[in-house]
Amino acid sequence: MHGTETIPVRRGRDGALDLLKWLALLSMVLDHLRYIGLSLDGLYVPGRLAFPWFCLAIAANLHRVKDGPTIFQWRYLGWLLLFSVISEVPYRMFIEDADTLNVLPTLALGLLVARGWQQKTLFDRGLALIALLLAAVFSSSLMFGFFGVLLPLAMLLVFSRPWYLSVLPGLVCVAANQWQVLLNSGNLVAMLGLATCLIAPLAGLVLLRQVTHVSPPAMRRWAYALYPAHFLLLLLLRKVIT
Repeated sequence: MHGTETIPVRRGRDGALDLLKWLALLSMVLDHLRYIGLSLDGLYVPGRLAFPWFCLAIAANLHRVKDGPTIFQWRYLGWLLLFSVISEVPYRMFIEDADTLNVLPTLALGLLVARGWQQKTLFDRGLALIALLLAAVFSSSLMFGFFGVLLPLAMLLVFSRPWYLSVLPGLVCVAANQWQVLLNSGNLVAMLGLATCLIAPLAGLVLLRQVTHVSPPAMRRWAYALYPAHFLLLLLLRKVIT
């Protein structure tokens, strides 16, 4: 890739984007396997790919439909909000000491912020401002906090700029992952986790650009149900193990 190139996303069915979503889902499951009662702390490292790649998928979808009917974007937000509510109980059952909401409210607010930058209408900008205010006020209650809400926007900015500026979402991703705690811990897993956060946006963008002629199963609306379902399945697995 040359320094002057941007990272386009193909319109219509995009196998690379579907692959990115499946890999994000896989990394999320790997991350949550740390909570089933086995010593699997090393899975924290691949688990750092999940959130930035889900944010990248949001940015990619916005980029693809920016000139299309806005109803698709509202449906996108609606499904995120619906499963934010549905997923909270399974999430709390599995992560018993959770001190934040599940990840979907963060993604929903991030979608509003990124959409407000893209659409530029007074209404959309107003919603984006409200989302930013909510993220600032309730940062401690949101998974990945205020910077997590900014990550879809940071990803979207890279689509229209040279690829090497992926360092921007990389830094936002590091900030969203409690970098102070990781840095102070000083262990190998924490350092590898920080490095993964930094390079995850670029890795995802390279995948979208370079991986062609792939055709994994398309992630359609049914895929939202995988989020609460995986908590229940892992909870069952933990009970079997213990």
